[in-house]
Amino acid sequence: MCKKEVESEFYNFDAVNVPEDHPGRDMQDTFWISKDDGREKGTGTVLRTQTSSVQVRYMQTHKPPFRIIIPGRVFRQEATDASHEHTFHQFEALVVGEKVSVANFLYIAETFFSQFFGKKLNVRLRPSYFPFVEPGFEFDISCTNCEGKGCSSCKQTGWLEVGGAGMVHQNVFEAAGYEKGKYQGFAWGFGLERLAMMKYKIDDIRHFHGGDVRFTRQF
Repeated sequence: MCKKEVESEFYNFDAVNVPEDHPGRDMQDTFWISKDDGREKGTGTVLRTQTSSVQVRYMQTHKPPFRIIIPGRVFRQEATDASHEHTFHQFEALVVGEKVSVANFLYIAETFFSQFFGKKLNVRLRPSYFPFVEPGFEFDISCTNCEGKGCSSCKQTGWLEVGGAGMVHQNVFEAAGYEKGKYQGFAWGFGLERLAMMKYKIDDIRHFHGGDVRFTRQF
């Protein structure tokens, strides 16, 4: 697990291709530790909003091919409710090589989730936008309760939304010092608490950090 939870603006935003005017940089979404007007680009300091900040740090000291996972704690300045928390954990994967494709992602994702839930699950991709990937997509897994038939847990759709993924944007490779266009890779991430909620039928994400021993003793 990467321990660098206080991160530079460069690695948290600039290096992963997040534009300066992206709403994710606003005070509403980010815990800023330092952000001076007139500062040089990338010199602010934040509580990291995503484990994607580790991608460029790793790539700066390693050459492809490689496969890594990046679990860690992240922070978002947002209101909390049963499905949202200001402090939570992400699990990110990064696979880079010369011939990595979306098909590789699908195989790995289907294998991982089938093993985690102990049953055969399918993965579905939906087009979406994330600054650090192109193309980008949201991915869903077939419902773990009804096996895709439709139930109240999946709102009769047969699918459960899990996280985001995509092919690593070439600008991210360039920020890491790689030759643009030489490598391909995919990155995917999701919330660990959300995955545990799905597996153990937990109805409120705030239980994880609430400190109630009646909750923790169940596990």
